[in-house]
Amino acid sequence: MSSEILSVLEYMEKEKGISRDDMISTIITAIKHAATKGPNAGQELKLEINPKNGALKAWQVFHVVDSVGDPHKELHVEKAGVLKPGAQIGDVVEKEIDPALLGRIVAQVVLQAIRQRVRQFEKDRIYDEYKDTVGDIVSGTVRRRERGDLVVDLGKAEAMLPAREQVPGEEYSPGERIRCLLLAIESSSRGPELILSRSSPRFVRRLFELEVTEIGDGTVKIEAFAREPGYRTKIAVSSTDKKVDPVGACVGARGARVKSIVRELGGEKIDIMEFRADPRELLLESLKPVQPRQVRLDERNRRIEVEVADADLALVIGRRGQNARLTSRLLGLKLDIVKERVGLADFDSKVAGAAATLTVIPGIDEATAAKLVSLGFVSVDAFVGVEQDDLVEAGFEPAEANAILAKVATHLGSNSSRQ
Repeated sequence: MSSEILSVLEYMEKEKGISRDDMISTIITAIKHAATKGPNAGQELKLEINPKNGALKAWQVFHVVDSVGDPHKELHVEKAGVLKPGAQIGDVVEKEIDPALLGRIVAQVVLQAIRQRVRQFEKDRIYDEYKDTVGDIVSGTVRRRERGDLVVDLGKAEAMLPAREQVPGEEYSPGERIRCLLLAIESSSRGPELILSRSSPRFVRRLFELEVTEIGDGTVKIEAFAREPGYRTKIAVSSTDKKVDPVGACVGARGARVKSIVRELGGEKIDIMEFRADPRELLLESLKPVQPRQVRLDERNRRIEVEVADADLALVIGRRGQNARLTSRLLGLKLDIVKERVGLADFDSKVAGAAATLTVIPGIDEATAAKLVSLGFVSVDAFVGVEQDDLVEAGFEPAEANAILAKVATHLGSNSSRQ
């Protein structure tokens, strides 16, 4: 048996990386366990294995008593004196035995224990090998499909790409290369299980971090992110360096960087925009090229309402509401999309436009412009022939009326001189 044990110790150490001390402990534990099931079940054993030559020695351990109740564990004091001269009641004596006497079942149990230890070692090795890789992208080869899940060979271990983590529409056959995000290491009855993902938003984020050096070094930051796997991804980026255009850095020269990511994602569309801290401004960026008519933010209830023309409604909502959902996730707000209001809304927008026309006159603020528009002064030309008394009758103070007319005259005069 010693030569067989030595062979096992040498093989496990060289091929599996399991130390001799570890395997010796495993074998000893297995032999003791096997002995409890053999013909001498119940005996207490002491075992030693020489790590250099694999020699196994065994002793049966007895407790010295004056009245034997269990012959497998107890020895009368008189017989104990033969093994250990001067033995006293309460002492422990050892009797060396031939390991072969432990029974043929020992060899089978030892072999089973070795296999279990190897499996456990492989499990521990897998966990140690990949525990620091969670969140990174790994490459492998598709091996087989199991009830919708893909088994992927990563080289040092097999991993699982569950159906829930696959992208709709993507199909892989055995032998194909595949890149995935190592999403997690889950415990199972078979040991640690490597879980992969291609549908996680973190997969696309990690692709950008690898492809765009400015993201990797921290110059460009991904501020907001939203993804509908297989359909579209929206990403908002900012730059810590004023000289670096964050959107341009992500797109790359002639779109090379983003095209590389799109190819990896099987043609999934990617919208890259510059981040805006104001949700209203970020909403406008996200909806381009659509120009909303009105945007209303309700910070208290974490909602934002956007009003768009009827012709743009379908584009803003997107196929099956995907564009609306992506925009909502990007903003972190509940998004309400409504059609452009007619009637009063049109009138209000015209009033606002007329007031904006008057505010171009230096010295006339928005409040004054709004008051003038309400009185019928919807353009600069409307002041032709107007005198101080006309404005006073409309509710302005004489000094204020004179100031308004003077500013209008100056503005008209400067425009005439340019022409």
